[in-house]
Amino acid sequence: MTSFLAFRVAAILLVSSAFLPSRLLAAPSFGERLGWKPDQVIVILHVDDVGMSLSSNLGAVESVERGVATSWAVMMPCPWVSDIAQYLKRHPEFDSGLHLTLTSEWAPYRWGPVAGKAQVPGLVDPEGCLWRNVAGVIAKATADEIEIEIRAQIDRARTLNLPITHLDSHMGTLFARPDYFERFAKIGMEMKIPILAIGGHATHAMQENGEGLRRLHSWIPKIWNAGLPVLDDLHTGSYGWKPGEKTGRLLALLENLKPGVTEVLFHASRPTEEFPIITSSSESRRGDLHALTDRRVKELIQERGIILTTWKELMARRQKAEPMLEEGR
Repeated sequence: MTSFLAFRVAAILLVSSAFLPSRLLAAPSFGERLGWKPDQVIVILHVDDVGMSLSSNLGAVESVERGVATSWAVMMPCPWVSDIAQYLKRHPEFDSGLHLTLTSEWAPYRWGPVAGKAQVPGLVDPEGCLWRNVAGVIAKATADEIEIEIRAQIDRARTLNLPITHLDSHMGTLFARPDYFERFAKIGMEMKIPILAIGGHATHAMQENGEGLRRLHSWIPKIWNAGLPVLDDLHTGSYGWKPGEKTGRLLALLENLKPGVTEVLFHASRPTEEFPIITSSSESRRGDLHALTDRRVKELIQERGIILTTWKELMARRQKAEPMLEEGR
């Protein structure tokens, strides 16, 4: 899954203080803008790929109910969405976003676009499914088709009465072309749904993909001034951690996070019998679940005074925050 990780990291919207003019380095963090103190560390522990499989749903629910996860995002084209919709009917307060899905990467287990082939032919491969990788999407799909499919996925979520606390992008596809991102941002701002946008110190984002830090940074004040929250940093590297090392790596990460709002991504799953057939990352995803439910992680969060938050809380705080100037102040 090296290609998965490369696309996911390379395509995230980033802007780091390392590339900002010196006069802007004293600008407050987005944690401060959202009302927290300058020295506070605020974290969203987020689970991706919910709805992809039964294993994904079991792991996500366990990560929340027994562990420290505070948020997840659902893949609307996938077969197990109705199952997680039943859970959310009983827990409508939970922080559940959409992991907007424009690819179908697994060899034996696949899905097609929610909008249907006739509406978005450029998103469909010869098997009638979404393309297996981001390269296939950007070679064939128009921005109009991307927008149609995003709106179809949001519409299906609303039909199922799923909460939509935020929008992000499976495999980073929506960040792979400027015209795709423009449609993504437009829909988020139009519908007043927070989108994944990193506009602060970007410490881990810079380490994971320094070349992407300049990408689309002019959108940050536009997104903020449209009434949507922005994060200070994003950590996506847990997918590459060895399964047996994940708890230790998470402890070390939490111990050293900088102040501001950071989202840390996981793919926690409780593997069922067929899950290793679906994905070779089965044990990695089991390791994510173990890390998020390990008591030592909860103890460290309490000892260090880390504040766990959700996209829902970020949006509520953003409504009380001040706008920012276009140059970032």
